Amino acid sequence: MKTRDWPIRSKLTALVVAPVTALLALWIFATTLTFGPALNLLSARTLLYDLGRPGETVVTELQRERRLSVVQLAGNTELPALAEQRGRTDRAVAELRRRVDGEPLRDAADDLLETRVDQLVTALSALPNGRKFIDERKVDRAGAIGLYSGMVSAAFHAFAGMATLTDPDLNRQALALTALGRSRELLGQSDALLAGALTAGRFAEGEHTQLVQAIGNQRWLTESAVADLPESSRVAYQRLTESEAFTRLRSMQDALVVPNRSGRPTVDAASWQASQDAVQQQLRDFELSEADALTDRSVPMAVRILVRLAAAGVLGLVAVVVSVLVALRVGRTLVRRLSGVRTAALELAEHRLPDVVARLRRGEQVDVAREAPPLEYGHDEIGEVGRAFTEVQRTAVQAAVDEVTLRRGLNEVFLNIARRSQSLVHRQLHLLDRMERRSEDPDELAELFRVDHLATRLRRHAEDLVILAGSAPGRGWRNPVAMVDLIRGAISEVEAYERVDVKAVHPAGVLGRSVGDIIHLLAELVENATAFSPPDTRVTVTGAQVANGYALEITDQGLGMSDAALETANTRLASSPEFDPAQSARLGLFVVARLAARHGVRVRLRPSGKGGVTAVVLVPGDLVTTEPPAGPDPATLGTASADPNRRLARTSRRGAVNRPRTRPPTAPSASTAPPAPPTGAPTSAIPPANGRDEESATPDEPGDELDGLPRRVRRRTPTAQPRSTVTDTPSPRSPEEVRQVMAALQAGTARGRATAITPTAPTGPTAPTGPAAPTGPAVQAVPTDPPTTPEPPTVTERDA
Repeated sequence: MKTRDWPIRSKLTALVVAPVTALLALWIFATTLTFGPALNLLSARTLLYDLGRPGETVVTELQRERRLSVVQLAGNTELPALAEQRGRTDRAVAELRRRVDGEPLRDAADDLLETRVDQLVTALSALPNGRKFIDERKVDRAGAIGLYSGMVSAAFHAFAGMATLTDPDLNRQALALTALGRSRELLGQSDALLAGALTAGRFAEGEHTQLVQAIGNQRWLTESAVADLPESSRVAYQRLTESEAFTRLRSMQDALVVPNRSGRPTVDAASWQASQDAVQQQLRDFELSEADALTDRSVPMAVRILVRLAAAGVLGLVAVVVSVLVALRVGRTLVRRLSGVRTAALELAEHRLPDVVARLRRGEQVDVAREAPPLEYGHDEIGEVGRAFTEVQRTAVQAAVDEVTLRRGLNEVFLNIARRSQSLVHRQLHLLDRMERRSEDPDELAELFRVDHLATRLRRHAEDLVILAGSAPGRGWRNPVAMVDLIRGAISEVEAYERVDVKAVHPAGVLGRSVGDIIHLLAELVENATAFSPPDTRVTVTGAQVANGYALEITDQGLGMSDAALETANTRLASSPEFDPAQSARLGLFVVARLAARHGVRVRLRPSGKGGVTAVVLVPGDLVTTEPPAGPDPATLGTASADPNRRLARTSRRGAVNRPRTRPPTAPSASTAPPAPPTGAPTSAIPPANGRDEESATPDEPGDELDGLPRRVRRRTPTAQPRSTVTDTPSPRSPEEVRQVMAALQAGTARGRATAITPTAPTGPTAPTGPAAPTGPAVQAVPTDPPTTPEPPTVTERDA
């Protein structure tokens, strides 16, 4: 039984009930122990008159019948006196049976006495058969003596069972009287042996020895019994033994124990019979008188015990009641005071301290003394606990203040470092833009793209610090962005982007205010998918419009996560907990949870069908819009004027995109379309198409297009031509040249996407193959349900 978690009221109740119950049990036990002896003393009279007197009568009649039966077996004729004695014996046995079957004796007797009474009744039931054997002379004198002696012995066993009085003196006297009765029985056995020998004229074989043993045992048992009698009883017995009958009987016993070779008794039969009968009667009268005196002494003693029992019972009951009242009063006081301390502790732990922490995080000022008032509960141990808890409250509140202050300082440090890193990364990206535009060497341009990709990833990691510090990243979009461009932008910020496949993406758009954060969120999930899956496996991204928003699924083929780990991760993603530096191994989950909570996006991880993990991102419906248009028509791009307020910016950097292009499942057969080269990779990374030398390929040939987009072909600069010197200041271009270059780029991009969606040969003009900006997205999406309008370009508007 665990009592550690019991309420304090239950513990105090148990503390009170246990000793009170023990006290009550002891009181009941003591009362029972005292009441039992009193009842035992009161039942002594019942035992004497219902078992002692009838049993003693049966013993006397059995002794007389035994003597006559031995005399008849020693002679040759039947004795009329034996028949009369058998009648008296039967009447005594019947009276004994009637008494022992009564309820008073059974109620007063214990288990031992009941057993011995039953044994006595069973032994007496053998009397008719024994008489039959005697009449038919099937037993000798020794057998007849043994038959009657066994019945008498059973009677004395029952008498010994009556000697269970609680008073030691009375019980010792009762045992002494029983011993005197046994000595009288031994005297009767001696008389029966001698009567048979006198009738037959000589002792049978072994009878003289039995006679000597019986006389010796009788004398020893008499001396032992008399020693346990009270002083008055011993004096009375001493006077009894000084009578003429006792003296004459002892003299004849002394003559009988002398060795006798003749085998004939040496005493006179008449003298022995007279002395024997007189001594037997005197001993019987002495035993009965002593038994009556013993009973008379037990009744007053029982009354005195009952009086003391009543007094002790009343006093004990009063003590129990007083103990219960005192325990209840003290226990109620302790419970009330301890409950007050408990309530104050719970109030601090569940309400006051969380409220203080919340206010501190909101930037409010907190008075420690006011928030942790002193607890006054007296001057005893409970009061000391209250005062100690007051100090604990103050320490806890002060620790909360210090912890929030420290956390705020750490967030400021994170934010300061992140802002500095962001500024440097943005400057680096702008510098890379200028270098990429001026670079004409394909190898150098490929290296610049790789550095561009690293800078893009650095920008995302710098934004992680900003997000963990509780602030928002600096970059943002004003206009909606196509979902496929958003996915491409997220993939371009991942290291192992070449392992990511964009499968079916239903056309949709995302509002500009959430584009940056969703790109970052998807990039973190894709990064985890590539990091925790084997390098030879693919990571797939799909998107579909659902009833309550837009669902994106990112699936890897890694080892997966256990159910407990998935549950922990989903709890963290759903609750957006405070950042714990000890959980730095799951930094991406903190960032995803923060970004998801900012826009109401729901993210959940679940096992995938291939043993990995699928991250489901549900963008709410209020952030989803229709897919924005792909841009102006390619046929009118040459004459359309550029909007001066519109500035192009790529959703993703094209650094080192050395990823082989894979065809979608619905792509045409190899006979109609050549293998696709890498998307968005620099021209140095694109393998020759259809086995042709890349120097001989021209933009007008089908192999020079990637899903309808113009492909840059590596052109080596002549060795005699000096390389252009790259400076930080771009070469001056006229506005007309800039407009033509950008218009050509947009026209080629739009035409390529239209061709990818509709597998018909493009009819518009092709884009020039000179050193221009990167020509395609990092990963090409292949929607299963293509839109009817051209797919939007991979450039969107954003704020610097």
